[in-house]
Amino acid sequence: MSSFWENELVRTAANFSVVVLCMILFLAIFELVTKYHNMEEIKKGNIAVAFATGGKILGIANIFRYSILDHDTLFTMIGWGALGFVLLLFAYFIFEFLTPSFNIDDEISKDNRAVGLISFVISVGLSFIIGASIG
Repeated sequence: MSSFWENELVRTAANFSVVVLCMILFLAIFELVTKYHNMEEIKKGNIAVAFATGGKILGIANIFRYSILDHDTLFTMIGWGALGFVLLLFAYFIFEFLTPSFNIDDEISKDNRAVGLISFVISVGLSFIIGASIG
């Protein structure tokens, strides 16, 4: 049975499936902590929300990229990827805290593209640091 899990196609399918499910879960968590509704705002054409959501997606995917590369078992990969997500979520709260003169969520929901873009860059940039740290 161990040869089944050692097959590269099986491992690829397992990693892909698990990461997609984790990404859906983690995006739902981000949806809960933001004041706006991602898909509704994107449907309305809110570019700032698209930037911020895209950064979160790319950030989560990048963290899992590092986790897949550096960990042998599926459960270890999930665990380190989840820890990476928690760190990314923590970074989101720090970003909100470090901007006391305005509310990040309010600005993004108003389609402030500058704030959406910086949110994108922060999510992606920190995902490289987080990913390298969990590896």
